[in-house]
Amino acid sequence: MNPSTSAKPLPWASPSAQPSKASASPLPGTPSLRLTTSKDKDDAAKRPASRFDAPVRDFLTFCKVECGFAPATIAAYAADLRDLWVWMVKQKCRSWEDLDFERITAHLRSLQDKGLAVSSIARHVATLRVFCRFLKSQEHILEDPAEELSQPSRWKKLPNVLGREEMDRLLAAPDADSALYLRDVALLELLYAGGLRASEAANLAVDGVHRELHVVRVMGKGSKERIVPIGGPALRCLERYLDDLRPDLVKEPTDKVFLSRTGQPITRVVVWQIVKRHAEKAGLEDVHPHTLRHSFATHLLAGGADLRVVQELLGHSNIATTEVYTHVDRSRLKEVLARFHPRP
Repeated sequence: MNPSTSAKPLPWASPSAQPSKASASPLPGTPSLRLTTSKDKDDAAKRPASRFDAPVRDFLTFCKVECGFAPATIAAYAADLRDLWVWMVKQKCRSWEDLDFERITAHLRSLQDKGLAVSSIARHVATLRVFCRFLKSQEHILEDPAEELSQPSRWKKLPNVLGREEMDRLLAAPDADSALYLRDVALLELLYAGGLRASEAANLAVDGVHRELHVVRVMGKGSKERIVPIGGPALRCLERYLDDLRPDLVKEPTDKVFLSRTGQPITRVVVWQIVKRHAEKAGLEDVHPHTLRHSFATHLLAGGADLRVVQELLGHSNIATTEVYTHVDRSRLKEVLARFHPRP
């Protein structure tokens, strides 16, 4: 099954293409860069990536329409496939039929050589496994070249966690004289008190904050809703922001809690930037929103919380994902061993 060369090109960049102000992407989360250069358009027969278009387009449409994946998931698939696509063009490949196990492993090695983190490479593996299964199901390829790839879940590293004193420094970092002080403090407190992801904080709705119950209702991965209790300090900061600052920020009707200076809902990228800025001010390195989520889980377990409870609070579908935090702080495990083992 070969796509027609007359098909509308995906808005992605070839190795020699430069970013342009092209039209919006046909699918949420796909890169808004053109695939072809003007030279390529002059001679479509010489365009090596022309037979890549339709299978990728169909795959992303399948993920959006049939699977109902979140825009962030589609964006991750799009970015990973763009990297693979560009690499294959550089290798003189002309279609997905040229993708075999050797080329996949060579591509993954190239990612490692570029300095990508293990977690990022594992995500590429997950993308390749799903995409190759799709290619085979649609008869774009005869055999699945990614079938023998190891599961990404086997590739793990311990998360970066802040200590109690470091966490206090971060929460105290925002400048009280800043116009957005109340927003930034409320955001930092909520990320730590509830273990929220950056996207969950950015998408938090005003009616999702239940003050009397001390909980917030968030929409997690896979559009799964969960209720997260938050402590007194975080709730007080959130209430102060909602009552004293947010009304002044609102320019147009919106249900989102956290707004920018111009009144627009902040994005997960902005959440990342806010955390990064205040972490640097506090003298902390390599801190991002997920660091606060890691710290939330680790501190709960160190304080004696049950692993299943932490799993529920984090919204993990598999407890094996939560178990990584038991390796970060061993103090609780040592205490249990000392108390209950017959030969301490």
